[in-house]
Amino acid sequence: MISMEDKETSYSEEEDQKSPLPFLEKKEKEDKAHGFSNGEEHWEESELEEELAGGGKMGSKDASEGGGDQSDSSMESLEHCLGDINNIQSMKSLDRICVLALQRNLKELNDIAREKELAVQKARDKLSTCQLQIKMLAKQLERVDIEIEREEEAGNVAALSRLQAMRRRLCTELENEKDFEFQIFLTLKENMLEMWQMETEQGKYEIFHEQLKKYEEELEMQYQERAKARIWKEKIAALQAEENQRSREKKEEEAQKEYEGKHKKMLEDAERNHKKAVCFLRKSMARIHEKNAKEEVKTQEHMERRIQAVLSLKTSITSNREKLRTLQVWNKAMAFEAKKQETQMREAILAKGGNVAKEIFLHKQLLEHEKEKQAHRERQKSRKIEIVSQILREKASIRKREKGQSCTKAIKGGGKLEDSLLWRMKTWQYIEKTCKRSAGARAQISKEEMEPKQLATRVEKKEILEKKMEEFQSGIFRKQIVSGRECKRRTFYSKPSCIHFKDFDVGEIYKKKIVLINASYSVNFFRLVGISEWLKDFISIHFNPPGKMSSGMSCEIVVTFKPMINETVEGEVMFMAQTGPFSVPLKCTAKRCILALDKELIDFGSHVVGETISRTINLTNSGALGTRFKVQTSAGDSSKCRATAKSSPGRMVTRHFSGCVPEKKVSNSLVTPVVEKKDQICADHGEETPCSAAQEEQQRAETSLSGGSTEGLGQDILNSRAGLDTGNAHDLVELSAEETPVEIMLGKVTEGEIGPFSSVKLQILFVPAIPGDVRAEFVIMFDNPDCKPLCFSAIGVSIDVPVWVPNPNVDLKICMYDRLYQDCIVIRSRAKATLRLKFEIRKELSKHMELLPKTGYIQAQSSFSVQLKFLPRHSLPEDAGSYFNEETRILEVPVTTLIGETAKKVNFTVHAIVTTSDLEISPARINFGYCTIYEAVQANVKLTNKSILPQEFGFVGLPEFVEIQPNDGLGILLPLESLTLDIIFKANKAKEYSFELTCKSEINRQFKLSCRAVGVHPPLELSHSLVQFAATALNSVSTATLYVINSHVSVNPVTHPVPRIGKGEVAPVGPTSFEFRVPEACPVTVTPSVGTVLPGKKSLIEVSFRPTLPDQQIREEAVRRLCRAAAAGAEIQKRKKDEKKEGKKSSISMSRQQSSRQLVRDGGNKYLTSLNSSEQPKSEELKPDSDAYMAAQAFLMRNFRGSFEKYIIPCFVASGRIDERKGSENLSCSPYNTLYLELHCPAVAPAVVVASDNGKNTVDFGDVAIGHRMMKRITIQNISPEKLELRFSVLNPNGPFLVVRPVEMLEPGESKPLVISFCPNENKWFFEMLDVRTAKTSLTLSITGHGVMPSIVCSVEEILNMGYVIAREKVTSTFKIQNTSMLTLRYSMQLDSLSSTRDKDQQRIPSFIMSSLQRTEFVGTQNYSGLSVFSIFPTEGEIVAGKSQDFTVTFSPDHESLYYSDCLKVVLFGKEIAHVIRLKGAAREHPMFVEGGVPLDVPIESLAVTSPPSSQEALNGELQEPAKSILLVLEYIEGESPPVPARAELKVGSIQTAQFASKKSVEFSLESLPLLQQKGFTIEAVKGTLERGQVKCIGVSWVPPADFRPDDPLLVTALLTLKGDIKETYQILFMGKVVSAYAPTK
Repeated sequence: MISMEDKETSYSEEEDQKSPLPFLEKKEKEDKAHGFSNGEEHWEESELEEELAGGGKMGSKDASEGGGDQSDSSMESLEHCLGDINNIQSMKSLDRICVLALQRNLKELNDIAREKELAVQKARDKLSTCQLQIKMLAKQLERVDIEIEREEEAGNVAALSRLQAMRRRLCTELENEKDFEFQIFLTLKENMLEMWQMETEQGKYEIFHEQLKKYEEELEMQYQERAKARIWKEKIAALQAEENQRSREKKEEEAQKEYEGKHKKMLEDAERNHKKAVCFLRKSMARIHEKNAKEEVKTQEHMERRIQAVLSLKTSITSNREKLRTLQVWNKAMAFEAKKQETQMREAILAKGGNVAKEIFLHKQLLEHEKEKQAHRERQKSRKIEIVSQILREKASIRKREKGQSCTKAIKGGGKLEDSLLWRMKTWQYIEKTCKRSAGARAQISKEEMEPKQLATRVEKKEILEKKMEEFQSGIFRKQIVSGRECKRRTFYSKPSCIHFKDFDVGEIYKKKIVLINASYSVNFFRLVGISEWLKDFISIHFNPPGKMSSGMSCEIVVTFKPMINETVEGEVMFMAQTGPFSVPLKCTAKRCILALDKELIDFGSHVVGETISRTINLTNSGALGTRFKVQTSAGDSSKCRATAKSSPGRMVTRHFSGCVPEKKVSNSLVTPVVEKKDQICADHGEETPCSAAQEEQQRAETSLSGGSTEGLGQDILNSRAGLDTGNAHDLVELSAEETPVEIMLGKVTEGEIGPFSSVKLQILFVPAIPGDVRAEFVIMFDNPDCKPLCFSAIGVSIDVPVWVPNPNVDLKICMYDRLYQDCIVIRSRAKATLRLKFEIRKELSKHMELLPKTGYIQAQSSFSVQLKFLPRHSLPEDAGSYFNEETRILEVPVTTLIGETAKKVNFTVHAIVTTSDLEISPARINFGYCTIYEAVQANVKLTNKSILPQEFGFVGLPEFVEIQPNDGLGILLPLESLTLDIIFKANKAKEYSFELTCKSEINRQFKLSCRAVGVHPPLELSHSLVQFAATALNSVSTATLYVINSHVSVNPVTHPVPRIGKGEVAPVGPTSFEFRVPEACPVTVTPSVGTVLPGKKSLIEVSFRPTLPDQQIREEAVRRLCRAAAAGAEIQKRKKDEKKEGKKSSISMSRQQSSRQLVRDGGNKYLTSLNSSEQPKSEELKPDSDAYMAAQAFLMRNFRGSFEKYIIPCFVASGRIDERKGSENLSCSPYNTLYLELHCPAVAPAVVVASDNGKNTVDFGDVAIGHRMMKRITIQNISPEKLELRFSVLNPNGPFLVVRPVEMLEPGESKPLVISFCPNENKWFFEMLDVRTAKTSLTLSITGHGVMPSIVCSVEEILNMGYVIAREKVTSTFKIQNTSMLTLRYSMQLDSLSSTRDKDQQRIPSFIMSSLQRTEFVGTQNYSGLSVFSIFPTEGEIVAGKSQDFTVTFSPDHESLYYSDCLKVVLFGKEIAHVIRLKGAAREHPMFVEGGVPLDVPIESLAVTSPPSSQEALNGELQEPAKSILLVLEYIEGESPPVPARAELKVGSIQTAQFASKKSVEFSLESLPLLQQKGFTIEAVKGTLERGQVKCIGVSWVPPADFRPDDPLLVTALLTLKGDIKETYQILFMGKVVSAYAPTK
């Protein structure tokens, strides 16, 4: 059913569309008229443009002149036309205002008539609709009556009651519709009456319509004329603009020509200057080339001089070597002569029978005394020579100084002759005492040198120089005294302490950096003085002076070395500090060979003739230069000599050992005599050979000559050696070369190349041939002339036995217990007969070792083999005794071979290292505990090899539920090695397990390992026990899904595997609960972590991995960064303080200034260090939202190198359902049913990071008002080396967040802004995650914001009444608005009178025509001046949360009106109207007013402007203001007990103002009092006086008189007179009504 109101609305809209307002028609006519005039204007403008274009096509100069003439003529014609137009008389402005007012009034009248027609039409429609509804209800009522009759006949009680209820409802509706029809009919009648009245009124104003049309036509003509005038003015302006354009073009042409001329002149000047510059440049280049050529010639000459110096140095070195070689030969000859004399002396003393030792000792003492005496003389002589030479040098310097002196100074100096003689005598006395009057000293001094004057002058000058040096040093160098302690140590230390360039190559460039550290007590500084003179050609130093350095500070110096000669040089780098000079040693070492032998004597021991024994000696080169070597026997061993003692048959052979002398054919090699070796060999043979003083001197001289070398010995040295051998020929038995076999010889390597930092093994063989002692000397020669030859010796003893063992040391290597080892021993015989051999083994080892056969015969000059069997038992350490070392487990058993009946024995030794073959398993037993069938339990065992031999092992016969890793339990154990094995047990069913694992070694030994376990079948299972996440960036999230499955649906163990623990009870069938317990500090989230799974069902689990940086690591990095920043700030403050103090103390002397700076800096350092130590932040005190914390987190994130972590999360299982209230407390779970989820979590550095806001990944918009939008800009940066293509996750399309400006591509290192907006629509918190995805990683941004409903509390609720005020005066009022929301509110105060849409609103139906319920316009009377009646301050601003703002409203009317009103709106954020205040006020021309009752006038002022009355009329008193009417309604309520009279009141007031100073009070009086009392009215105050600003109430009460009829309201009129500056009269209408207390009032 369509309601009546809807029909009314639709009908009104149709009417509005069909009948447009008249003013729209007028506007269309005006637009058409303007369009026509605009068309004429465009036609005239185009015609004028054609004329101008035609004029522009003439010649350049003539055209411009012609155009000027035309423009002048056109200008004259246009001015003439304008003059004609101005002569037209226009309509007066007053007439135009009257026309507009008339038009406005007629428009309002037409609008009212149209509204009445519309109301009539609506009423008719309502009436027709109501009549249709009545007909329809009547038909329904008839239909229901028929059905009631039918159901009564059928006897259906239920249907009958339903139909009767329907009939009652239809009857009620029908009655209501009829009543509504009657009301509509009355309304229609009233509306038609009003419509007819309005039509009658319209007929009265037809004359005004015609006048209005005439006025409009006149206005249209005026508008057209004005348009023509405007067009002609525009044409004049166009012509003037064209003329100006031509003049500008002419000026531009002239300026262009002038510019071209200047430019041409500039080009000519530039070309001329260029020629001069080229000429000068050629001359300069020629001078530069000439200078470079001269410098190059100088450089070549300098290099030639240096080359000559190097060659001369080489020549001198060669000559020195020759001299040194000769000196060495002489020393050796002298040593030989001394030894010969000593031998002769010994023989002579023995012949005389004296004490040889004593005589030789005394002789040696005498020789030493003579030698010391001679040395003392030489020292005296050298000191004399030094003193005399110093005197001569000083004399020469004094002569140079005295040449420039005057003669007078020379005369004055003559007076000191006696003193100089005294000085001379003292000097010579000292020389004589020191040198013991050497005879040759005085002979060397000439008479000229002995002049007394010169000698005295020298001594005096020397003293003066020393004093001056002391004063100079005391002035420059300062002692550092801090806290009473003087710094006496070195003030600067160098790291490294020595600048050493090792193993350089000529032509290369080497650089080294050294650090100089101030080790003094306070501030110090230094400068570079230089380097050693002989290093300046090779060394350059790069040094930037650091200035003043605090204690402990350091600076760097770079030393560059460019070698030009291949020689070792040494020097120093010299510096000068404030406390004195210091230097850093510098050393440049060329590549050289540093050769050495690991031993100088090889002792072969005693061996049987016929054996071959081998030994090795290592030659090591620890230098950077390689060389070629050659090993050979020394020259003394060229003839092999043996001496046998005559007393014994097996006589000992003695050889004479000479020094290590190289062969003649080897040149450029160094040789050192082996005097010490001779003494050592003599001592070995028990011969005491005392050394003479000459030999000691010879050794001392050889050791002192470190830099010297000899290239080869001459033939005279060899002859002297040969002489030595022939001199001792009477003690030796000489053997020929054919008879003497070579027993000690070199191996395969006798020569070769030894590289830098390498070693070579040299083999020496000993083959004994003749019984006796044998010694051989060898020398190693080198091609490098700087390398001295190296000598070593080899000795051995040969034993003459007919039977020998070629291998006297039988090495069985490493043997194990209870294992049999065999070896074959070969015995050889050189006898010419058969010999019987008997083998004997020590009795202690008879159980372990055996020789077969025990007795045998060896044929002549043949060999015999013996079988050795060795079976070590575990009792070997006890049985062997001293032959077995338990610590080293080495067995050495001597075996004796008896030869025939003789006492000769041949021994050989059996060596073996005996070890065990055990493998130890620790622990020996393993209990795996409870293990579910869905997981594997791992136990670690350590397998240790107790043997010193490697052993293979393997676990064999493993059950199917056991696995051993690594390598499936197979492998090799090195000696004494321990290997950790993983025993992995995985139960296949729920039962108890007990088994053994067998480990076998390679010799088939078995080792057992016992194992126990209990298999568990849990009620639940996981679909995946291992989750491997992809590489996840920091603060990103990776997710994985799995299922918790409940497959337990039956307790029958035959058909289904049932869950149980070992052999325990079967778990019940039903819902089973689970709970995941994630460890603390684990970046993993399991959702849901708690749940219940029904039998046969599964539950989805989501595992999220979000890697983050450790909190402690971030805090430590933040503390480090804060400490560095504090140190930098302290350094800056220190520098500023130093600069300030230096500026304040600039007038003080340098010494005081430096000391004061040091003290200030020391104090500042101490203060800063104490401050930093006390204020150093602690990592626990840092807040996660602090800037330091966020900066450290961003830094670590950028430098993150990745990590990989493993986490194992337990899942507890319990039978039953989890109660939501109690949680899992009501369930009991067994720890043996626990499931485990293993997670592999790799974390990597993000490719994209947030570069703004210290790297925060959270975008917090904070509090935002609902309906408002806020933008935030986040800068993201690509920190990866690749170009990234970005994708974004989809935000909630219905949510408040929006990505305004996404980023598509990021270059490496590029940063771009990402703009996100937030516009909340509800009062709540919003949170979303935005993923910035790349190909590999993603960046997650957490976006949050709080939508807040802005709320305010105003001290004024709805209406602010400004009261009464005198016109053209002002009054103010203040109210307060408080912000009760949580965000800062941005407000603006808007008045409806100043609204931009007020003009449109005024086109609507006037408010006084509408009913009070339909009125929305609150703007009342306004000022005539156009200024706003009401004003407010401030008009806009912000109110902080919880604060309030005071506002001041000013009311300033400019004419009298009682209906000043306006609407004040409080608008928040420029959109939402939070509060509306109606502003009211009244203005009077006179200082009195009456308020109350019901006003009978219209609250809207007349649209017509009434002209003020003339002064003449006012003087004649013809103007009388009519009385104003006020209706005072009193309603008496009948039926109340006790009866209460009806009450009402009027307010009479006087306005507070300063305008009417003469009239201080206002009088009022009310007339017709008897009549009012007769009608039942009672007046409380009839007369009275009012002071300024006072208001009085006139109370009126009414009780109906006896003759009052309720159906006829009582109306009584009385006059209220006010007397102030004028007299005003008000007509008060007292209306009395009687209202029933039980009837509702309408």
